[in-house]
Amino acid sequence: MAKSHETEHPVKAFGLAAADSSGHLSPFKFSRRATGDDDVQFKVLYCGICHTDLHYLKNEWGVTQYPIVPGHEIVGVVTEVGKKVEKVRVGDKVGVGCMVGSCRSCESCKEDLENYCPKIIPTYAAPYHDGTITYGGYSDIMVADEHFIVRIPENMPLDAAAPLLCAGITTYSPMRYFGLDKPGMHIGVVGLGGLGHVAVKFAKAFGCKVTVISTSLSKKDEALSHLGADSFLISKDADEMQGAMGTMDGIIDTVSAHHALMPLIGLLKAHGKLIMVGAPDKPLELPVFPLLAGRKMISGSGIGGMKETQEMIDYAAKHNIKADIELISADYVNTALERLTKADVKYRFVIDVANTLKQS
Repeated sequence: MAKSHETEHPVKAFGLAAADSSGHLSPFKFSRRATGDDDVQFKVLYCGICHTDLHYLKNEWGVTQYPIVPGHEIVGVVTEVGKKVEKVRVGDKVGVGCMVGSCRSCESCKEDLENYCPKIIPTYAAPYHDGTITYGGYSDIMVADEHFIVRIPENMPLDAAAPLLCAGITTYSPMRYFGLDKPGMHIGVVGLGGLGHVAVKFAKAFGCKVTVISTSLSKKDEALSHLGADSFLISKDADEMQGAMGTMDGIIDTVSAHHALMPLIGLLKAHGKLIMVGAPDKPLELPVFPLLAGRKMISGSGIGGMKETQEMIDYAAKHNIKADIELISADYVNTALERLTKADVKYRFVIDVANTLKQS
């Protein structure tokens, strides 16, 4: 007979879990594995709420295994390390992002691109090497192989650092890989949410001119005066879009809803790159002629490898890049998820796990 969630591992843990596709989170007792030779155990202090959590909670991608403890923007303080661990010590500030395992031997893993490993193990709702299901950061304690641990710089506030472990690397990685990080380049950012607002900050730190492209006029002042974007386009305004045609070197498209690509392709210069980092659940229509006419490129990018994730968090600390967050208590999470479905957050909810996740 299979062991229960509470007894399959020796370390007691407590978190918030959904039992079905309603996505409603309730208190959940479970267990974590004992700290192995290569493992790091840490007390979870904060965990960001990502739109992916919502997709998984409601099984919108059809792959969720219940019960599910979400959360892959996890930060805390090390409480125990295995005897082979060299990267961190007890008391260090650390984080875990979107993955906790990979094969470590394929071509992608050898190139420090564990995020593209065919055997990647996501931080939650996936089978781990030992066959048990992974649980995420809406919980009081975390255990992970040191290879998948990120060191958080001392000057980085932990609550605002948490979303960078997903939203940060998701936008930083494609800008670096596709060369959209050169001073003077003109970069467009589609969507001003959890991903988009961080994309603006990184692009500005790289010395780029940044234009935010949004359906919502209400975000204009925020984009220009608070986030420091250079210009703002309403994507539904044909005249505005026409006036900006052929002006951008690259565009980071963070939108997860269904939307038209044709107007965005038109904004690109010849040889421009449109990089998709959002994840619409329905296929988008791809017009080919505009690509041919300017040798333009549409590509995708998903998070980043561990080496680059550490590079990103160090860069963010050096350049004072933090996520804009709304800190919430654990008992507010279900309300926060409802608000997230309406994009009612600037720009990332972060759960104050250590102070508010309590067993009754």
